[in-house]
Amino acid sequence: MAAPVNYTTRIDATQTVAEMQALLARHGARRISVDYGTSGVPAALDFMLETPHGMRSFSLPVDAGRMKRLLEKEEQVGRLKTGSKSERTSLEQAERVAWRVMKTWLEAQLALVAAELVDLDQAMFSYLQVGPAGETLYEVYRTRENLALTDGTNRKRGS
Repeated sequence: MAAPVNYTTRIDATQTVAEMQALLARHGARRISVDYGTSGVPAALDFMLETPHGMRSFSLPVDAGRMKRLLEKEEQVGRLKTGSKSERTSLEQAERVAWRVMKTWLEAQLALVAAELVDLDQAMFSYLQVGPAGETLYEVYRTRENLALTDGTNRKRGS
């Protein structure tokens, strides 16, 4: 296994979010907003895009705490090589890396849409905002048992 992608970035999270906003605007986003966490660092990027089912809202949340835990784990096994240990695993670095990873993901999804390999709503499905408080489809799925999906073993084939 390799080190996490973008783990050496020095690009501030706010700069990455600005790049993502420009990318979304080029792909037809009608509204883009940034949700900030208590520390004043971006926590989610929300936007509206036209889909085959009309205008829809999406939210790309970033959990820097999860990235920090990953960086610490990767540091322990010796996969992170540049800078000091405290720099490589700081919360600030985790924020920078997490946003760069999300930008890379967004670029890939929009490239698939541009190549007409997938529809926009298909690419962004788990980030579709569906809950009354703006929860994503994935968040609703994770918190509500009645939305749990089956493993497909009960599905009839050929009928």
